[in-house]
Amino acid sequence: MTKCSLVVIGTELTRGIIADRHGQLVSKEMTHIGVHMSEIVAIPDDGTITPVLRALKKNNDIIIVTGGLGPTQDDMTRKCIAEVFSTTLVRDEKCFETLRKRVGENKALGANEKQAYIPKGFTVMENPNGTAPGFYGSDCGTYVFALPGPPREMEPMFYSSVLPKVKDLLDIEDVERYEYSSFITAEARLEELTERYEGIDWATRFQDYKISLYASSSDKTKIDLAFKALSAELGPYRLVEGNTSALDILIERVKEKGALIAAAESCTGGLLSSLLTSKPGASDFFLGSVVSYNPSVKMDVLGVSRETVERYGVVSDECALQMADGVREVCGADYSVSVTGVAGPGESEGKKVGTVSFGFSSKERESVSFTLHFSSWGRESIRRKAAVVAMLALSAYINGEDVVSISREWTNI
Repeated sequence: MTKCSLVVIGTELTRGIIADRHGQLVSKEMTHIGVHMSEIVAIPDDGTITPVLRALKKNNDIIIVTGGLGPTQDDMTRKCIAEVFSTTLVRDEKCFETLRKRVGENKALGANEKQAYIPKGFTVMENPNGTAPGFYGSDCGTYVFALPGPPREMEPMFYSSVLPKVKDLLDIEDVERYEYSSFITAEARLEELTERYEGIDWATRFQDYKISLYASSSDKTKIDLAFKALSAELGPYRLVEGNTSALDILIERVKEKGALIAAAESCTGGLLSSLLTSKPGASDFFLGSVVSYNPSVKMDVLGVSRETVERYGVVSDECALQMADGVREVCGADYSVSVTGVAGPGESEGKKVGTVSFGFSSKERESVSFTLHFSSWGRESIRRKAAVVAMLALSAYINGEDVVSISREWTNI
């Protein structure tokens, strides 16, 4: 049996400041292709990787290392791997040129230059989401793969480079894998639903604003039927084909319409606006937002009536509706969305944590609103899910769809 161990490097991990996300991902995928995960080791950025690597090298066919590839003095992964795998570090000119283009000549020739050094004889793995490339190589029959630590860099590289190479080493037939994007569905619930469909190998990858769902089978028809059934059960916009995001879906719809949008936020505290402006060229379609956290701002800036606040509360369909109308008028937008809710930790206005109301306004059609009740996995989870719903529902609203009816189909959220 092929044995694999994972080494996760990071002082923040060993001090309990952040949680490890790599262990579950790597273990699940390696087990899925028949590789035995013999050990997962978390160590600080202090050079202790050298004796750990020496010990693991004796008993493993594959070692995966994450972290320690940065430009600082305590990032010693590449040096230690070169030592344990009987080679030296050499500057990879292609890596250096990529680095120079990203950070500039001065930084590339400074501390960052060490990121272009790769163990001699090893193969480089490109990192499109960061400055530190990964690499892999072997010695005495043991392969080692080195990846950067941040999940947004490590996870794509693991799927695009490590997993295919391991399958190749083990001569595993690489059945075509299909990717889907799932929104506002818990990972455990998604796995529970997919278990119903036999003859399909499923895998999930959790991300902050979506879950990537992967399906592979020798029978594509089975996958297509399962996708249709899952989509029908989850409701519109909850499961879509390909690697996409709620933001990408909204931007595509806005650009198709040539529309200008605005937002009014309460419980999300500017998160929605931050996401909308994270893409280059956002000013072409996003006019602005009002973070109306206090009821006085809802009333004085957005024009929510005092009667609405006193009679229905700030977390209500009525308040969300007036917030959306108000911000659209203030910004002069074609369409607008509002979010107001209870993110926690306690109830507000007698409404439970996870209660969030959304409003939608347009120059061309009737303003509408609805309220959802999210399962509470913490304050940030509710804020993220609310931002995703706002983007998905606004996409549907701009497209002329009945978002109130759509929201009624969104269960188990």
